Amino acid sequence: MTEGQRLMSRKEVDRLRCIQAVMSKQLGQADATRPLGLSVRQVKRLVACYRQPGASGFVSGHRGKRPNNAIAEEVRQEVLSIVRKCYADFGPTLACEKRVESHHSSLSAETLRQWMIADGLWVANRCKQARLHPRRPRRSGLGELVQIDGSPHAWFKDRGPRCTLIVFIDDATST
Repeated sequence: MTEGQRLMSRKEVDRLRCIQAVMSKQLGQADATRPLGLSVRQVKRLVACYRQPGASGFVSGHRGKRPNNAIAEEVRQEVLSIVRKCYADFGPTLACEKRVESHHSSLSAETLRQWMIADGLWVANRCKQARLHPRRPRRSGLGELVQIDGSPHAWFKDRGPRCTLIVFIDDATST
C-alpha cells in the first residue's frame, strides 16, 4: 500500500478497488454503480479523479481542516464567559433560552451543551444504573414456601368455558 492509501478510510479503499477494476476493464462503469451505491455519472467522476492524481484523489481535500460552518473560537469564549457570569447554575437549554432573550444571539442548545460539557460547566446525565436488589435465598425445607400463580385465559378457545390455570411451585425444590 502506498502512503496515500494508508490515510484512506475503509469507504475510500472500497471505492479505490472498485474504480481500479473499472480501469482494468474487469468491471463496467454501470456495473460499479451497485457496490458503490452511486450513479453512473458519479462513477465517471471517480474514474476521472483517479486518472489525474491517482489514489490520493479519493482522499477528501477538506480532511483535517476546520469546517466552513465552525463557530469562531472568540465567539465560543465570549458565550462561555457570559454563561459563567450570568447562567452558571442553569442547564444548557435554559441558558440558551435566556441568552436569546437577554443577548439576542442565536445558538443551538446542543452546541451550548457540548461547549459547557467540554468546559466543565455542565455534567451530562449518564444513564442511571439500575439498583441491584440482592436475590432472596431459597427456603431450606420442602413446603416451607409455596408460590402460587394463576393465568385466566380462554384455554379451550370456543370448545369450553374460560378457565384459570393455577401453578404451585415449591421454593426449596422448584417442583
